[in-house]
Amino acid sequence: MKIARLSQGNNETYGFIKGNKVATKDEITYLTGVPIPQNVKDFLFDGWYNEIKNKISDLQYNEDISKFKLLAPIPNPNKIICLAFNYVDHAKEQGLQAPEDPALVIKPRTALNGTNSEIVCPDFVTQLDYEVELAMVIGKNCKNVSVDDAKNMIFGYMVFHDVSARDIQFKDKQFTRGKSFDSFAPCGPWITTKDEINDAQNLKITTKINGELRQNSSTNNMFIKIPEIISKISKVMTLEKGDIISTGTPAGVMLNKPDAVFLKDGDKVEMEIEGLGILNNTIKFVKSN
Repeated sequence: MKIARLSQGNNETYGFIKGNKVATKDEITYLTGVPIPQNVKDFLFDGWYNEIKNKISDLQYNEDISKFKLLAPIPNPNKIICLAFNYVDHAKEQGLQAPEDPALVIKPRTALNGTNSEIVCPDFVTQLDYEVELAMVIGKNCKNVSVDDAKNMIFGYMVFHDVSARDIQFKDKQFTRGKSFDSFAPCGPWITTKDEINDAQNLKITTKINGELRQNSSTNNMFIKIPEIISKISKVMTLEKGDIISTGTPAGVMLNKPDAVFLKDGDKVEMEIEGLGILNNTIKFVKSN
C-alpha cells in the first residue's frame, strides 16, 4: 500500500494512493466503519493500519491526487538518520573504501520537505549538491535487533533526498550543518509498505537534474545491507516508531569532482526509486540576512 500525507487548503489529512487516485482518511472511515485517528503517525504505528488491512480491497479511490499537496509522509520523526559512503560505487568515486560500520549523520526534522516543493537555500551556500537515497521508516520501537529480525522492524520505504551544502561540509570538517538547513530533507512522495516491495536490496535508483541523468545505480550496490544497517544502528541507539533511516547515496554526486556542476537557482531535481515513486523538487536560492 502507498500511504500519503496530504493537504488541501488549510486542512491536513492522509490517504491511500492507487495510480492517480486517492482514498482519503474520511473515505476510509466511511467505507470500513473503523474510526481511524486524525494523526497519521497514530494510524500507521498504533495498530489502526493493521486493523483495516483486510478491508483495503473494498476501498474506492474517488479523489484525484492533483487536488492535494503531498507533504513529507512522516510529520515529526524523533530521528532522521543518514548513512555516509554506504554505496561501493560512491565510495570508490571519492577514493575511499566503504566503512565496515555505518558512518551516521543526524538531520533535524525541521529539514523535512515534500515532493513538488522548493528546496530553499541561502545564497551564502556556493556548492549545493544532491544525493538520492532509499529511506526506511521504522515501524516498531526496538533495541539491539538481530540481523535476522531486522526486516520485521521496517514499516515501509520511500525516496529521500539528502541535500548537502558541500562548501560548509568542507569548512566544518563534519556533515551536520551542511545537511541540516530547513527543507534539505525532501522525502516521499509517499510511504510504500514493505509488503509491496519484493526485494528492497535490488531497486533501480536514479537522479535527473533538469532532465539530465546524473545518478544511475541500484540499491544492490549498498555496502552495508538493509538488515545489518538496522541491527548495527539499534546497538547504538533505540529506534522508535516513525524514525527515518536513509541508507546512503550511489555514485554521481558532484562531491570532489574537478568539473563539478552544483545545483543552481531554478534547477529541477527528479529522483526515482523503482516501485517507490518519483520525488520532484525545485531549487530556490534566497538572499540571506
